[in-house]
Amino acid sequence: MAEIEPCLGPLVALTDDFNRLTGVPVDLPVTLFRRAELAGFEPRGRISAGGSCRLLPTADGWAAINLARPDDHASLPALLALLGAPGADLGTAVLCAPATELAREAQRLGIAAAAHEEAGGSRAPVRAERHGEPRRRDVAELRVVDLSALWAGPLCARLLGLAGAHVTKVESTGRPDGARFGVPAFYRWLHDGHESLVLDFTSGALAEAVSEADVVIEASRPRALRRLGVYAEEFLAARPGRVWVGITGYGRDDDRIAFGDDAAVAAGLTGRDAYGDPVFLGDATADPVTGLYAAHAVARSLASGGGELLSVSMAACAGALAASRTAPC
Repeated sequence: MAEIEPCLGPLVALTDDFNRLTGVPVDLPVTLFRRAELAGFEPRGRISAGGSCRLLPTADGWAAINLARPDDHASLPALLALLGAPGADLGTAVLCAPATELAREAQRLGIAAAAHEEAGGSRAPVRAERHGEPRRRDVAELRVVDLSALWAGPLCARLLGLAGAHVTKVESTGRPDGARFGVPAFYRWLHDGHESLVLDFTSGALAEAVSEADVVIEASRPRALRRLGVYAEEFLAARPGRVWVGITGYGRDDDRIAFGDDAAVAAGLTGRDAYGDPVFLGDATADPVTGLYAAHAVARSLASGGGELLSVSMAACAGALAASRTAPC
């Protein structure tokens, strides 16, 4: 905890305001390090706590490559070919590539990757757009439909549930939440008390489930939901006071994907080793940080009547902490 404490100023102010708006206190050490505690993760330097992401030296700096899914490993030969080093070891191949080129080529293949500090200070953590009429309502009156997965979105849903909202977690029959296959106790902590609904998204049932909600939390590309007949703008316009939260790696207008570790690297929310080179800070830090920003943004929007689409960028949320540090983390 000590190594990240200098970065926490924005989160202290944010969680204090969330408490003021909802009456729910937030324990920052528990929120940020719950998974690491339950899983027994330890700092691993340039390998992420969870083991899927690596910080690699490149021709001109550092980059993070996150091989979080089987498809990412399957895409490695194609990435090496794009880098002009077919058959080489990844760590050797990237030494001749600029960090931004490595990240760009990996992202072309759907692999989460980022050059160190490439996204620092580039946008606000949350951008709000009004698409519906305001109507003030208490959080405890609301139905939250959580379409997200893994950590950031579910943490937002957990905090709103603690404030009294009725939360329904919705998953696809063909693509369950990957966190189900992680640390069971952590999954239970995130989803305790929430209703669970598993749907065939291609049947039209998703649009029906969303139509019942007051707040929607999702972490998909907008075009993916539109193909399923779900439109954030129409949802907000249909009933006063609704809120839509879209959590993405770099904003809803950017198709790049991200997970918590590589988003933190993109923002420069990293530690330093004895030589001043970057190491991972915490466990997928951008995930819980983003969940906190998202929950606060919902509470603040509801307090002013809602009607808003909230675009939450993981890299920008992590960047707000990186920019605020008063001492090296």
